Parts: sequence; C-alpha cells; structure tokens
Amino acid sequence: MDFTKCSIKRVNRAECEKILSKNHYLSKQGVAFRCGRNYGLFFEDKLIGVAIFHRVSAGETVQGCFGLDKTDQQGFWELGRLALDSEYAVNNLNSWFVSRCIKLLRANEYVRALISYADTDYHQGYTYQALNFKYYGKTTKKRDFWVKQADGTYKKQTRGVTKGIDGEWRPRSQKHRYLMVFDPTLTVKWKQEPYPKGTP
Repeated sequence: MDFTKCSIKRVNRAECEKILSKNHYLSKQGVAFRCGRNYGLFFEDKLIGVAIFHRVSAGETVQGCFGLDKTDQQGFWELGRLALDSEYAVNNLNSWFVSRCIKLLRANEYVRALISYADTDYHQGYTYQALNFKYYGKTTKKRDFWVKQADGTYKKQTRGVTKGIDGEWRPRSQKHRYLMVFDPTLTVKWKQEPYPKGTP
C-alpha cells in the first residue's frame, strides 16, 4: 500500500460503526462502544480504519495505576477501539495509523497518559508493542453473570441484581494492559513485565 495516499480525519459515530461492525470482535458480538475523539483512516477517499480515544473508563484504573485520587482524572485517555478493514490490513499500517492519531490527540487535548487493552482471547497487542507502549501484565480475573433466556441460550447481564435469576457465572477473559506515559511527574504503581508473545 502507498501510505502517501492515506489521510486521517475526525469521524462520527456512524462512520465508526461501519468499520467496527465488520472488523472488530466486540462489535461483532453486539458490544456497544464509547465515542470520544474518533479518528478515521482514509485510503484515497475510502474510510478503511478507525481509532477511538475516550476518557479512561473507570476512575479506579487511574487510582491503581498512578496512586491518584478519583478527583484527579484529567488528562488520562484510553484507546477504546481500533480496527482496520481486513482488505487493507498490510504490515505496519496499524502502527502507522495509531502513531499519527496519538500525535493528533496530543496536539488537541491534554494528555498525561494513554492506556489500551488487548483481550487475551483475541490478540497480544503487537501494535502497542511496535509503538513502544510499556506492558503491565493482565487485568484482575473477573466473572460475568449470564442470564438464561427462554430459548435456552444465555445473555450476559451488564448490571442489576442476580439473586433469584436463572443463570450462571462465567469467567471473563483477561486483558493485557498497555500504557504510554507523557507526564514525567507520574509514577506508575503497576509492575512492568516483558511483552507477551505467541498467539492467544
């Protein structure tokens, strides 16, 4: 691919959905995504990829990672979704795209640190490794409650009570934690580890 024919522009939710619904494992499962600063990768005039940055999902993440109070949350971002059209998935395009998105984000927003996760069921996070994110192991093991439906299938319950409901607890896949810190005053409390390798 001729990268000189590629450009990056802000895109809306509908444009993100077009790429994610076909090319991201969570969207294929019907999992909703958060918008924030959405960047689209265009090859000539065709949208072929998206990267979505939003504020860190949980204040506890910033607390645990940096030892900061819940009120000190400004400047912490998460790369929540990244996907490329499979027809254009050439070597280095992911990292080329993300590196330029990070530069745009930092040019327009207050960014102290950027975190991203790689689901251990699907990938190891090689794009983040190529961009020199540091690796801090896996997230804590958790479980989700799956409610039994009338047809015998199960649906994950995202919130609410579980007592007295017909269903079962299932282990949730862990996530690889990747972090890029820009603010030199921050001290990372997590333990850095070697990059994971191999296939999930």
